[in-house]
Amino acid sequence: MEGAIFDCPAAWEPALPSDVQRLKGEKEVSARTWDLLALTPSGVRCLKTEVVRCRILLLPGTCPPELAAAAEAECIVSYGLSPRDSLTLSSLERPVLCVQRSLPRPDGTVVEPQDLPLPPLPEPAEQMLPLLGLKLLHMPLTDSALL
Repeated sequence: MEGAIFDCPAAWEPALPSDVQRLKGEKEVSARTWDLLALTPSGVRCLKTEVVRCRILLLPGTCPPELAAAAEAECIVSYGLSPRDSLTLSSLERPVLCVQRSLPRPDGTVVEPQDLPLPPLPEPAEQMLPLLGLKLLHMPLTDSALL
């Protein structure tokens, strides 16, 4: 599987799945067609003219509509605190990752709507949504899959 995250904070690197690349430059994003590509909010702000090509695109729900419309993706999964987002948090005090609708994974399986209580996180859960979403769509669900 070709997975990547663009403009990922260095502190998240140890939590990335071993076969997910941490992209640092805009040109790397468009270098190939990814199976799963996650864009952080800062990554979205960095993209100018590069075309995003992937099977599954994970991006913030606040992403400019023109970027989402220009993406060549089979499926776009949004994350954020809006009830419109596919991945959100049902609580900020005791974070619970909320899967709002069925989401495809690159391996062909599906993540069904559900609430996933989160373990203690090193950063606020709302800031970690790109990483949590990437791991959810990339890895089998186990007790420790999200960290």
